[in-house]
Amino acid sequence: MVGIILASHGEFANGILQSGSMIFGEQEKVQAVTLQPSEGPDDLKAKLQAAIATFDEEDEVLFLVDLWGGTPFNQANTLFEEHKDKWAIVAGLNLPMLIEAYASRFSMTSAQEIAAHVLTVAKEGVRIRPEELEPKEAMAPAETKGSGPIPEGTVLGDGKLKIVLARVDSRLLHGQVATAWTKSVNPSRIIVVSDAVSKDDLRKKLIEQAAPPGVKANVIPIEKLIEISKDPRFGDTKALLLFENPEDVVRAVDGGVDIKEVNVGSMAHSVGKVVVSKVLSMGDEDVQAFETLESKGIKFDVRKVPNDSKDNMDDILKKAKNELANAK
Repeated sequence: MVGIILASHGEFANGILQSGSMIFGEQEKVQAVTLQPSEGPDDLKAKLQAAIATFDEEDEVLFLVDLWGGTPFNQANTLFEEHKDKWAIVAGLNLPMLIEAYASRFSMTSAQEIAAHVLTVAKEGVRIRPEELEPKEAMAPAETKGSGPIPEGTVLGDGKLKIVLARVDSRLLHGQVATAWTKSVNPSRIIVVSDAVSKDDLRKKLIEQAAPPGVKANVIPIEKLIEISKDPRFGDTKALLLFENPEDVVRAVDGGVDIKEVNVGSMAHSVGKVVVSKVLSMGDEDVQAFETLESKGIKFDVRKVPNDSKDNMDDILKKAKNELANAK
């Protein structure tokens, strides 16, 4: 696996390392190196060498630094000169770049290949609201308008909606979903399934704007999901489904949506619920819904981000029932 060195003036490298872990999970072979106000170039070079020494000797190394021409870049460059055939440096470190570098290590084994790939994502991550402030050449090209709606009865692909992930997350579309899970399952469309949110124009707009580059996001009521799951025109769609709660998943499954596994990511605490883990709180209705899904043969993948280890759903439900009984 390609080793990654994050290098910066001050504590920026440590901070973005922590941010990356919150979104994509803890990573191996990643080191943060900082240049403090009292330190000079030689001090930083020694830190870089120590960080590289934690990797295996044969590892390729990717430096992600804060500023082209700054001391972190210059010192990384002196080390790079002896490994030009394998190592790489990218300046202008931002969070989209880091997340993309993490994801790329699953399929790319070359530091230089990852460096070339993350550059585009880093640039796309710099955006503006209101959109009209962006230079015209920087704005995304307008969506191609075909010849109109696809006629009813048209069969695309095999005519069946592809559900690449069905997730219960009370936060719906947020950083961990827009980056880590999207990179993991590669959907063509993120579909937030919620009767309440589908009626809230502001929340719908914010969710649609939060979609990562290259992926569309839509908000629809449960009945609409049931409808499109049976529509052959969605046969080419790879969907990441987001539900606020397991009760909505039960309604979708009862309506014929072919969900075989549910990723349980985050359920916020509220009145009547008990805390069962760092990210999960459940009430009686949640427990009942999960047990209903289990009785239908649906599996559970309990983890916040792809790199987390999976928790045991039966243990979680048992704890929830005990906590709820004690609270009564």
